[in-house]
Amino acid sequence: MLFHPLDCNTWPRAEHFRYYTDIVRTRYNLNYEIDITALYRRVKEKNLRFYPAALWMIMRVVNDTMELRMAVDEEGNPGYWEYCVPSYTIFHPDDQTFSDIWTEWDADFSVFYAKAVEDMETCSNIKGVQAKDGRPDGFVSLSMMPWLSFTSYACDTYTAPQMLFPIFVMGKWHELDGRRMLPISLSINHAAADGWHAAKAFHDIENLAMNPDIWMV
Repeated sequence: MLFHPLDCNTWPRAEHFRYYTDIVRTRYNLNYEIDITALYRRVKEKNLRFYPAALWMIMRVVNDTMELRMAVDEEGNPGYWEYCVPSYTIFHPDDQTFSDIWTEWDADFSVFYAKAVEDMETCSNIKGVQAKDGRPDGFVSLSMMPWLSFTSYACDTYTAPQMLFPIFVMGKWHELDGRRMLPISLSINHAAADGWHAAKAFHDIENLAMNPDIWMV
């Protein structure tokens, strides 16, 4: 997994990066509901699990969007990962705890889905915060909270400004005018991405959700 440094002499957001890193340290949260009617139907038709399908969908957008794959090197200089893997939570119903696992990324949905299901099953009985070792530095944090259909979610992460990776949280879907709507929260460092990038990411995720026949073959 390669890390690509950015040239701050030519990168259009260089001034914005320094402003939100050195002066106004800001993480922000956006919440949006995407239409998963077609996606839900397709998942059921193919007898698949929804969670790994949703993980692939979000990670496809992440890996198509440089601003969602940003990090800094040891000197604090900005850059971006060639690609990122999903670092996501699984729930243990016997004691109501969770564990974080990860799955190697693959742009082929079928390949990624099989890997994710295998990881989920392998780690299903491994307790503790980190249930799978070896996670690479290039990752994005994701979680599913299927017990509540929220309208807002905030994630206050007290850490150094170098934490640039986004955090996605999905909630419980609900019906609205005959459509299935899935709430998704995005928390991200303003040094990495502005509102335009976040809005585009949500729209790109929704476009995938509304056209699953293209990628879920």
